[in-house]
Amino acid sequence: MHVECLKILFFNWRCWFNPEMGGAEVFTREVAKRWAMAGHEVTLFTSEYTGSKKEEESEGVRIVRDGGKYSVYLKARRYYKRVHPKERFDVVVDEINTVPFMAPKFVEGGTKVVPLIHQLAREYWFYEMPSPLSHIGYRFLEERWLRAYRKLPTVTVSESTRADLLKLGFESIFVVGEGLNFNPIERPSEKEKRPVVVFAGRLKKAKRPDHAIEAFRIVRREIPQAELWVIGDGYLREKLERDAPEGVKFFGRIPTNERRELIKRAWVLVNPGVREGFGLNVIEANALGVPCVAYDVNGLRDAVLNGSTGLLVEPGEVRALAQGLIRILSDDETRARMSFNALEHSRGFSWDEVASKFLEVLKSAVGIHMQESATLFMA
Repeated sequence: MHVECLKILFFNWRCWFNPEMGGAEVFTREVAKRWAMAGHEVTLFTSEYTGSKKEEESEGVRIVRDGGKYSVYLKARRYYKRVHPKERFDVVVDEINTVPFMAPKFVEGGTKVVPLIHQLAREYWFYEMPSPLSHIGYRFLEERWLRAYRKLPTVTVSESTRADLLKLGFESIFVVGEGLNFNPIERPSEKEKRPVVVFAGRLKKAKRPDHAIEAFRIVRREIPQAELWVIGDGYLREKLERDAPEGVKFFGRIPTNERRELIKRAWVLVNPGVREGFGLNVIEANALGVPCVAYDVNGLRDAVLNGSTGLLVEPGEVRALAQGLIRILSDDETRARMSFNALEHSRGFSWDEVASKFLEVLKSAVGIHMQESATLFMA
C-alpha cells in the first residue's frame, strides 16, 4: 500500500542510549523505529551524555545530540532554525518531560506541532525539586508552560493523563497506549522457593523505593522467609542499602535479559510510585507472569486491573502496601489466579498498534488521511 512519506522531527530531552533513560525513551524508540521502517524520515534531537556521539543513526532513526539536561531546550530551537529551511519538516513531536521545548513558539512555515505528554509532573515537583522551586513549579510553572499547547492535537498514553490534560483546558487528546518490546511467556513459570517481592525502577524519591523497603519490613514480620529484590540504580541507593533490613538484595542496573529473568522468578512486583504516565514496568512484569501491588495513582491505576492482575492500595500508605503484598504472597490460589490474569492481560499490548495510532494523529495534523496504518508495521 502506498503511503505518503512524512518528515518527522522528535524533540526529547533524552534518547534511549542515555544511561538515565526511562519509559518515555522506550516509547520514543519503539514508535520512531517503526515509522522509519514504514518509509518515513525520522530525526530525534536530544541531549548529549558522557561518551555520546554528536550524531548517529539507529534503526533507521537519525539521532542528533547537543546540549545537556537544561540547555537542550535552547539547542533544539537553534537546531530547528538552522536546518528547517533545508529539511522542511512536516511535523515536530514535542515530547514533554516536565519542561516543554515550546515548539509552538518557534516552529514555522506550515510545520505542525504535536505534543507528546506521558504524564504531568504535579507531585513530582515536591519529590525532585527543592523548596521554593517545588511550590512554584506545582502551582504556577507547569500550567503556564502548557498553555501554548492546549489547542494542538495532543498525544498521551493513559486515560489518567488525558483527564489531567482536560482539566488544564486541552481540547484534542489522543490516547495511544503503550506496548511491549518482547513476547509474553507462554505460561507462568517456576518461581523462587521462598517468597520474593521485586522492585524494578530508578532509585529516586518520586519512585519511592523507600516505601517498598518499609512495606517489606512489615511483610517480614508475617513471612520471615520473604525477600525483596531491588533492581535499578539512582542517587538514593547508598542510603537505601544502609537502612535496609535483612532480606533485601540490591542488584543495581543490570542487562535487560538478566532483569527479566529475575522478575520472572519473583512472586509479586511492588510499585509505590508517586505517579506514572502508564506504568510500563507493571505490564512488563505481567508479561513474565508476575502480578503487581501498587498505589492507586495516575498511570498505575491504568496498568493494574485491581483484584485481577494485582492490587491497588491507598496512595502513600505503607501499611496498606504491605498488606497487599502479604495477601498475594500468602494466598497460593489468589497468586496463581492473578499471575494467569496478568499474563493474559499483557498479550493485548502492541507497539505496532501504538505506532499506528500515533501516526494517524500526525497524518491528520498535516492533513493526510490515514487508512489501515496498522498494516505498515512489523514487530
